[in-house]
Amino acid sequence: MLSKQDNELITNTDPGTPMGDLFRRFWLPVALSSELPGPDCVPTRIKVLGEQLIAFRDSQGNPGLVDAFCPHRGAPMFFARNEENGLRCVYHGWKFDVTGKCTDLPNAPEGETFKNKVEIKCYPSVDAGDLIWAYMGPKDKQPPFPEFPWTKLPANHRHLAKFRLECNYLQAMEGDYDPSHAPFLHSTFLPPTPLQQQAQGTYYRSPDNRGVGNSNPDEQYPKVVGDRRVTDKRAQQFGKLFDDEAAMLSVRFQDQPDGKVSASVGVTWWMPLFCTAGNALPGHLSSNMRVPIDNESMMFYRLRWSWEPMTEDMVQEYKHGGWTHPEMIPGTWKTRDNVFNDYNVDRLAQRNFSYTGIKTFPLQDIAMMENQWGPIADREQEHLTSSDYMIIKVRRRLLKAARDLQNGIEPTEPWHPEIYRMHRETAVAATPEQAFEEATRKAKTDLLAEFEAQTVTV
Repeated sequence: MLSKQDNELITNTDPGTPMGDLFRRFWLPVALSSELPGPDCVPTRIKVLGEQLIAFRDSQGNPGLVDAFCPHRGAPMFFARNEENGLRCVYHGWKFDVTGKCTDLPNAPEGETFKNKVEIKCYPSVDAGDLIWAYMGPKDKQPPFPEFPWTKLPANHRHLAKFRLECNYLQAMEGDYDPSHAPFLHSTFLPPTPLQQQAQGTYYRSPDNRGVGNSNPDEQYPKVVGDRRVTDKRAQQFGKLFDDEAAMLSVRFQDQPDGKVSASVGVTWWMPLFCTAGNALPGHLSSNMRVPIDNESMMFYRLRWSWEPMTEDMVQEYKHGGWTHPEMIPGTWKTRDNVFNDYNVDRLAQRNFSYTGIKTFPLQDIAMMENQWGPIADREQEHLTSSDYMIIKVRRRLLKAARDLQNGIEPTEPWHPEIYRMHRETAVAATPEQAFEEATRKAKTDLLAEFEAQTVTV
């Protein structure tokens, strides 16, 4: 559980709050690149971390992110003219470029001199990996851009979707490092296609295999879909956690027949909101990014990517298969099954075919997240167990970083961009410590450089 004060601290990302200040020390995704389709495109409204902003591209295609209101008299910049390398407010003609500089002030005689004293609030932005990213912190604290390899791969190596959730970022993010929920929540008898059945994270069972915990002939609830028990033996298989410069590493150790030990090291979570969980097609990797719109809503960027180009069948499965990605309401960022219609839960399917009666895997998670004591979970009421060890560790790390920043200690994590390229690796050595050290070293190697070298060679 968390105290009321700690829950407020960790969930409140508004401007001027400790957690809000912490999040603003990192580069965060704020829009899909496709929302800004080209130079001088129509401006689009963006709300992130409780701030109302406008995103646009200038005549050279450079992205900009500025205050939603003109600094003259607060006119809405959404209606501004986007032309000739800047946004021009339609109220009095004041014009601003992507750096926030006022380039024209035509309605006042002192405009040529006064415009040099006027700026609109503006945040540095970058177009990378089909996303618009922004840094919203102090100018003198701007860190290098994180080295996610998928941001530099060709576009046909990834599929990216976006949808809005009606809850705080934390309760949504915590589902990604909750290791015991999936065999329950995601179990189903509904037969997937052959491609869907290969997806990592899929808990499909034939009707004669109702779950690991139901093999006991004395099981009290033998007809339940999915697992009824997570045994002590399975719980002991959960990995150990280690902090790295900007990540939480999950490590599994295994004794080898020759007396040595293997260590498998992978990233479960990067500061402050990048997670690696999720069901994906064979050979694909996952990234879930849940960015606060405000404290009671968030935007979910759901990425699947690969070192190899995705086939058309794979892309169509992600878009329309109804297995790994939900169906959307056209023209919106809302899922067709959502909190306002109870996700169209099918109680007949729940009784006979699936654990939840909710069809799409992410919606099964979302139904739990959005209704977890309301849009901001009341963590004073929690009763955590040992299987919640990842949740506990991430909370402690976020809370410590926010408190440190509140006390004038800047976070070091944004200044380790290389950690964001880490990948899972395994090593064998004489001791667990040596195996962990070697696996971690291998996990930090730059696979993107190897990929680019192979591409040039080919």
